[in-house]
Amino acid sequence: MAAKRSAGIVLFRRGKRSDPEVLLAHPGGPFWAKRDAGAWSIPKGQIEDGEDPRACALRELREELGAEGAPALEREQLLELGAVRQRGGKVVEAWAAEAEFDPGCLASNTFALEWPPRSGSERDFPEVDRVEWFDLREARRRILPAQAELLERLLARLDGA
Repeated sequence: MAAKRSAGIVLFRRGKRSDPEVLLAHPGGPFWAKRDAGAWSIPKGQIEDGEDPRACALRELREELGAEGAPALEREQLLELGAVRQRGGKVVEAWAAEAEFDPGCLASNTFALEWPPRSGSERDFPEVDRVEWFDLREARRRILPAQAELLERLLARLDGA
């Protein structure tokens, strides 16, 4: 069976110093509620069969941040960062884009989950319960370990630009 594939976008903005700041998303739902360091992610989602990964990344950005507030990005604005493999085997293809986003405008899609387990009750939870801008040092601490490589690639791309 092929590994699951996701696509996402590392949003960045120029920080107060020379290093950029990146926008990371904290996953919603009860399993992630008390997790912080090593739990955050870039906004991303599963690539559907036959879907262009770049189109998926743009779609997921709108779904996870909220269609109204998410930056209106074009494919041509995306800097390719390549792919990383997460611990569970999922492959994440990523791009970067410079854009602003107000975390107070977050309006993530939701998902249904039986909660509490075996209760027979379904509850809706946001895919992303919060987003924050982090400098690279703090972002490296918060992001899923496998995705930290994407931050290094972003920095290398910006240093080479």
